Amino acid sequence: MVRVFVTGPAGVGKTTLVERVAREVERWGYIVGGMITKEVRRNGRRIGFKIIALDTGEEGTLASLRGTSHLLGVPFGKYVVHVDELERVGVSAIRRALVEADLIVIDEIGPMEYKSDEFVKAIGEVLNSDKPLLAVVHRRMVDKFRPLGKTHVLSVENRNMEFGIILDEIMRELKAIG
Repeated sequence: MVRVFVTGPAGVGKTTLVERVAREVERWGYIVGGMITKEVRRNGRRIGFKIIALDTGEEGTLASLRGTSHLLGVPFGKYVVHVDELERVGVSAIRRALVEADLIVIDEIGPMEYKSDEFVKAIGEVLNSDKPLLAVVHRRMVDKFRPLGKTHVLSVENRNMEFGIILDEIMRELKAIG
């Protein structure tokens, strides 16, 4: 079973690559599910992260700067992680993808997301499934996932080439299984 893990420094284009692959896979008629994480910026400054369910477009707040949100959460550096929102939007999207999707996308598997026991459980369910997986893994956690699939380290120089390589890997797998 193909499991593709994408990692690299902040801002290199990991989420963009995953979104491009997901759109291309959908263009071929396959169902893509799961979640992506995007920065939330105000006046050019990052103030948090949101989660978006790929199947429904539903959004939630993953994290916000301490003191800037009415939502309660778990402290994490200068942010507060909103575990309830992660579970409501992200974990639900991952679990739906396990049932409905041809390709599961998870952006990102990282320390913030690991504040949720339900997220950790959902990752285990995905890894125990026979579904193809495309996931962004935070650089601090990549060694934990490296033995479980193929890891691609993105850079500004290689990101366009890696897009083609990753898309080919996933499309080969999807065509082989159905």
